[in-house]
Amino acid sequence: METIKTRFAPSPTGSLHVGGARTALFCYALAKKLGGQFLLRIEDTDRARHQEEAVEKIVEDLRWLGIDWDEGVIVGGDFGPYRQSERLEIYQQHIHGLLESGKAYYAFDTPDELDAMRQEAQARKEDFHYPRPKKLPCLADAKAARSAGKPVVVRLACPAGDVTFRDEVFGDVTIPADQIDDFIIQKADGWPTYHLANVVDDALMGVNFICRGQEFLGQTWRHVLLRDALEYPEPQYAHLPLIMDMDGRKLSKRDGDVEVDTFRQHGYLPEALLNFIALLGWNPKGDREKFTLEEMTELFDVAGVGKSNAKFDRDKLLAFNVDAIADAAPKRLLECFTDFLSFHDTPLAGLDDKTLQSILRSCQGFRTFMDILHKVDVLFAADDSYQFDPKAVKKVMLKNDGAGYAMLADILPLLAEAEWTAEALEAWMGEYCQTNEIGMGKVAQPIRIAVTGTTISPPIFDTLVFLGKEKTLARIQRCLSQRNAG
Repeated sequence: METIKTRFAPSPTGSLHVGGARTALFCYALAKKLGGQFLLRIEDTDRARHQEEAVEKIVEDLRWLGIDWDEGVIVGGDFGPYRQSERLEIYQQHIHGLLESGKAYYAFDTPDELDAMRQEAQARKEDFHYPRPKKLPCLADAKAARSAGKPVVVRLACPAGDVTFRDEVFGDVTIPADQIDDFIIQKADGWPTYHLANVVDDALMGVNFICRGQEFLGQTWRHVLLRDALEYPEPQYAHLPLIMDMDGRKLSKRDGDVEVDTFRQHGYLPEALLNFIALLGWNPKGDREKFTLEEMTELFDVAGVGKSNAKFDRDKLLAFNVDAIADAAPKRLLECFTDFLSFHDTPLAGLDDKTLQSILRSCQGFRTFMDILHKVDVLFAADDSYQFDPKAVKKVMLKNDGAGYAMLADILPLLAEAEWTAEALEAWMGEYCQTNEIGMGKVAQPIRIAVTGTTISPPIFDTLVFLGKEKTLARIQRCLSQRNAG
């Protein structure tokens, strides 16, 4: 059997979308499952929308997810270059060959002329089809048109008849002849269209199994006809179902946090996101839901990819992340936490590993790393950098004639004499509560508000240890001073 070769070929017009990440994952898993190769190619022929910085970001996001490639950008290979902007001469040779054989032809209609043709077709209540001239323009005609300021493109002369191709997910797909017309393969600026470059690259790079999103299904007939014209073999296809939001709308970049980088910055583990993405349109045998990348690769089969649209359930993703955090070894959790902190302007980013590990242990039960920032960031910030939450002040500090403030004033000198370990502080507070016949919350909550401004923090004794005695006393004094000033 021929060795399977798949590819992921993103356009660098922005960050990596979760839909693109799913395509990359399925292509990777398919190749690895069948002992094949996985290639990464950058399709950067859309110069108007091109973002050079997106190339590096796509590479970084794939590697953060754990998806690596055997051939392509960065790693190299025998069939490069792997950026389409560096392959223009190759495309030009193919276009020239199609022109020479009469399988393609020049066209130089202006936008206004094309609009007029469309309006005429609409008036006849017909779909617009580009009218191929009886005599195909020659190179001299194209040069004359270009000299006259007209846009000169190249169109493929599509043969009449239906186009049928086989898809591993959707079965036999037929595009009727009346939906087919001569499409552009080279733009007026001399750059190839996506269709031409895509087909040429897949053929020359040996890609023989194309796995991509369903949005490309309706364009595949163009690729079939191009391969026929170029006499290239037809690959296998597998088009993946659309990813929708929970309301049944197509998930898009307009929805905000649907990019891999966003989830990374929000504090998700790559293992959780990858596991969740794998289930968007694919069902492993036995309805298993939790697996590593290696286990997913062993289980993957195109037969498990369904036709129905997948739903991006954010609550389920969050649950996956909670489980991944619980299952992660301390070293792995620290590695991911450190990566998360590198994206944020936080004093935690400068802490040593031992302190960060203590923070992770203290905040057990967190859902994402962002929860830790909300709880802990203030403890390592300047003592005057936070405000006191008015609702918390009213509920805890001012209630019962300012009982919370009175509590702070009473314990301040006692804390100044206390030994500063979590164990010693817990013993001190227990003794204080027993002596005064009050619940521990009556002491802990006023302290928490004084040192963080809110009722949210790690366990109170860990909170005080992270702060240290000097900062704790200073913050309590600041809280009392603000009350007296007000």
